[in-house]
Amino acid sequence: MKKITYKIIKRSFLVFIIINSFFGCHSCQSNDDGVTEVKPPVTPETVNVDFYLTKADQSVLFKKQETGVSAFNDNSGFTINVNSNRTYQEMDGFGYSLTGGSALHINNLPTSIRSSLLNELFKWDNNNIGVSYLRISIGASDLDVAPFSYNDLPPGETDVDMTKFSINKDKENLIPVLKEILAINPNIKIMGSPWSPPSWMKTNQAPKGGSLKPEYYGAYAKYFVKYIQAMAAEGITIDVITVQNEPLHGGNNPSLVMQASEQADFVKNHLGPAFELAGINTKIVIYDHNADRTDYPISILNDPDANKYIDGSAFHLYAGSINSLSLVHNAHPNKNLYFTEQWVGANEQFQDNLKWHARELIIGASRNWCKTVLEWNLAADSNQDPHTDGGCTECLGALTIDGNAVKRNVAYYIIAHAAKYVRPGSVRIESNFSNELPNVAFRTPNNKVVVIVLNNTGARKEFNIKVAESPITTSLEAGALGTFVW
Repeated sequence: MKKITYKIIKRSFLVFIIINSFFGCHSCQSNDDGVTEVKPPVTPETVNVDFYLTKADQSVLFKKQETGVSAFNDNSGFTINVNSNRTYQEMDGFGYSLTGGSALHINNLPTSIRSSLLNELFKWDNNNIGVSYLRISIGASDLDVAPFSYNDLPPGETDVDMTKFSINKDKENLIPVLKEILAINPNIKIMGSPWSPPSWMKTNQAPKGGSLKPEYYGAYAKYFVKYIQAMAAEGITIDVITVQNEPLHGGNNPSLVMQASEQADFVKNHLGPAFELAGINTKIVIYDHNADRTDYPISILNDPDANKYIDGSAFHLYAGSINSLSLVHNAHPNKNLYFTEQWVGANEQFQDNLKWHARELIIGASRNWCKTVLEWNLAADSNQDPHTDGGCTECLGALTIDGNAVKRNVAYYIIAHAAKYVRPGSVRIESNFSNELPNVAFRTPNNKVVVIVLNNTGARKEFNIKVAESPITTSLEAGALGTFVW
């Protein structure tokens, strides 16, 4: 019996060796005693890269992923090649407009809830998203309860010396909220934009529409000076002002129509000299309207007397192509570009807004030389209030605040994907583009590489990202947005 058993075992072992040598066993290995062992399959090599994901179906919302990234493997997927040695513009930051209505809702929250929310938004640690840039209105925007300026007078009165100028209206909500934000992030940059001058300066004597009378250009320049000085007295530095929000749209409330020739005249003969005389370092930015009229800022920048006072141009994307912004850069490469506003429609779908805003703004505006990318309204209630009579009725806030309840909407996550890791001072670096996988890459001040990628298709996509630090293979589901950090 023993001999038979031994022969059977020996014969089986020989058969195993013959089969193994013929087919090759990639998971087998001989130990020191010559006995062949079967090893478990080799798992893909892991890499030191953080991956943050938002899915179109909202099942994952800006959450760090523990799986889904591996070392580069030989595959047929598209490869995003990142070249850190070729650099473009330096970034000032990503954020929102803190409208009067936003400030009203936030300021009305109980102290503990407000403090927690502001830390989540503006602090840069742990799970906080680190918003680094804000735009505020100089006077009222259309997302205030009603129009106002800092020098409203009875009909027939004027005040060219600005003796009655006052920012007291902003002290109700906006300034208290700004002071809390600055206590959290003293380095946050703030841009101010006017929707309208005081009505007594205008051709129609009304907040909505009309033009600035030439005889009040000097008075309006003083208005800007007084504003910057008054905010500084409150401990609030205005880093940039735009001359006029949407100067070609007189149908908003409030608003002002200002043609390019008028804006050039105002800047070169009044605003620029007034800032210079007062020793004000706040940057002057022109246009602040849609990408379909690049001729507007270019014509002003072509005027050397205006050009010397101007830091750059600002854009929205309610008309035109985001790629047109590069025309302005190419015409005046020493001037900066800012993307300052885009609203999210309250009646639109999360997945559609995620894809469009990520593709056109976070990726598109950055790839077209913008040093800021700002979504519009930070906060509104579930009725999209407040707004002026004739103001936007469908502008969904990044936050919906009803009483003490705070809901985070799509613009919150869109900005989080960039603001959290593309810190101020980051520099855009080269990466190749794909319509299916639009992307943008940055190197941060602490020498990290950040790549933001959107799956712009209707199917899951596997792809590679080749960076010098560590090339990877990964994938995104249809419509998903990913931020990868080395």
